[in-house]
Amino acid sequence: MKSIAISGSVRQSVGKRDAKELRYEGNIPAVLYGGKEQTHLAVSAADLKQVLYTAEVVFVELDINGKKTRAIVQDAQFHPLTDLVTHIDFLELADDKEVSINIPVKLTGTSPGVKLGGKLVQKLRKLRIKALPNNLPQNIEISLEPLEVGKSVRVDQVKLENAKVLNNGDDTIVSVIMSRALRQAEQEAAKAAGGKGKK
Repeated sequence: MKSIAISGSVRQSVGKRDAKELRYEGNIPAVLYGGKEQTHLAVSAADLKQVLYTAEVVFVELDINGKKTRAIVQDAQFHPLTDLVTHIDFLELADDKEVSINIPVKLTGTSPGVKLGGKLVQKLRKLRIKALPNNLPQNIEISLEPLEVGKSVRVDQVKLENAKVLNNGDDTIVSVIMSRALRQAEQEAAKAAGGKGKK
């Protein structure tokens, strides 16, 4: 798993006014929890870009006044109009403590159903995974090679080593459905075959 180093400083006062001043200075109020105690801190908005605006899951090496802590982003709040981050929650990681996190799904290969004109439909772009921090995968690869038209890959078909998928096993991750063009072509082919048979 990729790691990104971010520096933070402990907030002396916690309140709306203080948070507003922080944002004005280009910093974001944050909370680190999961350890012995919660820490209220401020981190640079610029540093957060490489953590928040990526499809990948990354570990954050937080340096808070010289003390280093490994964490993940558990939640981020965004301004409804500007879409800028307004608050962030970090979860402290311990090597012996499992965490639950959303991991992106990565589709690989080519579906034979799509080659025939079927339409690929991806319903889940992330899966909720529970594992020890060092066992968390960077992404979950799903092969499209076996997918004919009308076939799908469900959550319970995903097998991970040392990690558990928390989504409902019956949920579809990706499927290949009959496209309108393919259905029309098949109907036309059936009509033509039927017409030949009448002669």
